[in-house]
Amino acid sequence: MATLQAIKYNDGSLEILDQLLLPESCTYISINNVQDAWSAIREMKVRGAPAIAIVGSLSLAVELRKLATPETKKDLHLLVKEKLDYLVTSRPTAVNMQLAAEACVKLSNDLVDKASVDAAEAKDVIVKHLEAMLANDIADNLAIGEHGARDIAKKCGNKDKLRVLTHCNTGSLATAGYGTALGVIRSLHKANLVDQVYCTETRPYNQGSRLTAFELVYEKIPATLICDDMAAAAMKEFKIDAVIVGADRVAANGDTANKIGTYQLAVLAKSHNILFYVAAPFSSIDFQIPSGQSIPIEERPHSEMTHTGSIRTAAAGINCWNPGFDVTPAELITGGIVTEKGVFKSDQLVPV
Repeated sequence: MATLQAIKYNDGSLEILDQLLLPESCTYISINNVQDAWSAIREMKVRGAPAIAIVGSLSLAVELRKLATPETKKDLHLLVKEKLDYLVTSRPTAVNMQLAAEACVKLSNDLVDKASVDAAEAKDVIVKHLEAMLANDIADNLAIGEHGARDIAKKCGNKDKLRVLTHCNTGSLATAGYGTALGVIRSLHKANLVDQVYCTETRPYNQGSRLTAFELVYEKIPATLICDDMAAAAMKEFKIDAVIVGADRVAANGDTANKIGTYQLAVLAKSHNILFYVAAPFSSIDFQIPSGQSIPIEERPHSEMTHTGSIRTAAAGINCWNPGFDVTPAELITGGIVTEKGVFKSDQLVPV
């Protein structure tokens, strides 16, 4: 069975699966310009660091394809930079959009200085660069899956079957396809190594129960949903072999920002002597940030905690603290950081 497709792009037409409507409805919405993408990212109709970068970049490709070629390459460059700078503000913690923007702005600037290329040709080069992200991400995810599955199987003593716990959603719905941490789980399943996957509900937005559980059921991977506050009991009761999560940003020292609740899982895993892995594309490593203390943490609306849909479930007037992410110290990532380039310990991370 094919994996779920969260992003559909073909010749300047971009659609995304509205993840706010899952699991009740699989509804695709059109993204016609950068503003549409910014709103979809901000409202979490699309989420997951890789998917955010891809949808943001493709929305600019859509807009550029429709746009009359600017008179000069300098005008084109200023337009590209303005649009990408705006997209970066949609959700500040995930680094992938920022890095994608920086790469495209550099390309655009280089084209300004290239006398042999005119404005129309420069626009075509930029569009092709943006459109290539979709296929590149899928290839990276497949490599992450294989590297991670091989490393987990080896470090777990080549057991016949493994029990793995994951958090939030890191699958096809968070990427161009296949996934990062859930991609590793997919690869373990393909190798017939999965006894059971335990996915946390991931409050307050329930990405685990709404999205990860949906993907696991869709692909018939044996899985059990648990509440976030059941993690320690589950680790003890079910003898979990490994925890694997995604990442929105990894600092140069290996500290990792991921969905709120990741840090406590790492602490619990260490207490239970369970391997803890982070899976993310190499582009999620921000070598400009020395440690997790410097990673900006997005605070989400209080209504995500106080309401389920339109129904209030918390006492009116109560104050709320709703960070979207927390930071897991590198020393708690005992299994390693899984990327498309291989599996690394925190002290092995170097720019390439």
